Amino acid sequence: MSSANPKVGFVSLGCPKALVDSERILTQLRTEGYEISPSYDGADLVVVNTCGFIDSAVQESLDAIGEALAENGKVIVTGCLGKKADLIREAHPSVLSVTGPHAYEEVMGAVHQYLPPKHDPFIDLVPAQGVKLTPKHYAYLKISEGCNHRCTFCIIPSLRGDLVSRPVGSVLTEAENLVKAGVQELLVVSQDTSAYGVDLKYKLDFWGGKPVKTRMLELCEALGSMGVWVRLHYVYPYPHVDNVIPLMAEGRILPYLDIPFQHGSPSVLKRMKRPAHAENTLERIKTWRAICPDLVIRSTFIVGFPGETEEEFEELLAWLKEAQLDRVGCFPYSPVDGAVANDVAEPVPEEVKQERLDRFMSLAAEISAERLQRRVGRVEIVLVDEIDDEEGVAIARSYADAPEIDGNVFIEGEGAAQLKPGQKVRVRITEADDYDLYAEIVAD
Repeated sequence: MSSANPKVGFVSLGCPKALVDSERILTQLRTEGYEISPSYDGADLVVVNTCGFIDSAVQESLDAIGEALAENGKVIVTGCLGKKADLIREAHPSVLSVTGPHAYEEVMGAVHQYLPPKHDPFIDLVPAQGVKLTPKHYAYLKISEGCNHRCTFCIIPSLRGDLVSRPVGSVLTEAENLVKAGVQELLVVSQDTSAYGVDLKYKLDFWGGKPVKTRMLELCEALGSMGVWVRLHYVYPYPHVDNVIPLMAEGRILPYLDIPFQHGSPSVLKRMKRPAHAENTLERIKTWRAICPDLVIRSTFIVGFPGETEEEFEELLAWLKEAQLDRVGCFPYSPVDGAVANDVAEPVPEEVKQERLDRFMSLAAEISAERLQRRVGRVEIVLVDEIDDEEGVAIARSYADAPEIDGNVFIEGEGAAQLKPGQKVRVRITEADDYDLYAEIVAD
């Protein structure tokens, strides 16, 4: 047996919240002296962190487990699909262990069982910010687990349980360590960011010797004092979200809200068990934009929800026209094993779902293009993600763009190729298309 430290391969699937789970496991592995292998053949065993939200994600996870078994042979499975251990073992009976989401201790226990560590943890050094799977200049900051909602299309509560908020002192200490390590953007994620702290009754905690409530507003105020971009994801539109908008207007956190509205028809929202007051939401969006004119709103929607009529779909299109959302994603309804929505009404035919998806995205592209066109000529600060050396172009993001889901700002011309990932730079917007912007560097 080799005297070198044991090596673990890692496959991470699913959403940013699952990515944070992976980072936590990787950090613990490194803390205990394990090395992380970039390849199957260089690993002593492989951990696969799965997703189980929709059927396509389940299949992707099962395929990834199969590939890891074929390439390596020793596989530990964790994550959301781990809640369906029987399904995994039926497809892949030779997996070593199966655990559910955020089961850090159980995963480490399985690793210890099948690949004991060979080191002295007291002499191993791990950076304070932990091991991250994102580029060095941005990081996801997960503030809670689980969700108290029971939306009919969603099985996340059955996978991840009810809301469990992290103490605000712990969240802020992690954020501080990330900033000290050079992170320029913190992306706040959870299942329901605006419910943060409700389970703890907004308990008072301490950070830097000062009292801070475990609540969304106080969290944003503290993060806004760290001198980096702070971007809010998965914000459910409770009334108290209004209190955060002035922080955006003052430039303390990014004027960006990721709100999963899901639909614009009150009757569909009722079948989804979402708030059915779409018209009230439109009024609030107007109020937010009056306070913070630069506010960018991104959202996701479902078309072809069971029972969705043409009239209800037209209500959604009318809602979107009035809301004028900047960034929009849309998915045709996909039956999820165990979701109540499968039985609330008759399914919409697949060809109708696709036709509605095309119409929806066509309107969304028109709105996006029009709103981006208004920014041509403006000078903005952007964050560089990577450099395309062949084209001599820097690929960056503005305050309006979350990584991997929104658009990009392509910086062209003199000096672009000399920029570095993680660098913030002033640019002038020169051109826009449906989803992306083009810019040139502005001399200081």
